[in-house]
Amino acid sequence: MSSIKIELRQEDVNKIREICDSFNNDHQELINILHKCQQHFGYLPAEVQEVVSDCSGIPVAKIYGVVTFYSFFTMTPRGKHPISICMGTACYVRGAEKVLDEFVKELGIKAGETSPDGKFSISSLRCVGACGLAPLVLVGDKTYGRVAPDDVKNIIKEYEEL
Repeated sequence: MSSIKIELRQEDVNKIREICDSFNNDHQELINILHKCQQHFGYLPAEVQEVVSDCSGIPVAKIYGVVTFYSFFTMTPRGKHPISICMGTACYVRGAEKVLDEFVKELGIKAGETSPDGKFSISSLRCVGACGLAPLVLVGDKTYGRVAPDDVKNIIKEYEEL
């Protein structure tokens, strides 16, 4: 996987330091620090991870391990409206793969990609923990339950003008 090299502006470095300081640069707060950084930047490129390492004293390798272990974190930019399809057992059994295929068809991008206009990205998750709503789709923070392939066009339409 190739990584995108970015140059952080001083204000970006200052924001990361501010986030780390807000958690007292505590090693046990690494996931919270990374969540806040991802909220700010939209993703966690190596350069952001390096600044977190400098501030917190946590080795970059450990930070990278956390970022790559948890499916919530991403090292590549996401679309303005990230679409995540749960592929946990309940969702999968109830047709999540067909829902994912429909998003891929409608948006013309594969899972892990971002649309050329930067509006949408598609990813799959292991389990969201809302099995009673299977199959489940998240668009940003909004949850859609019991999604069928026929629902996909309307879900996309909600976000096209935003």
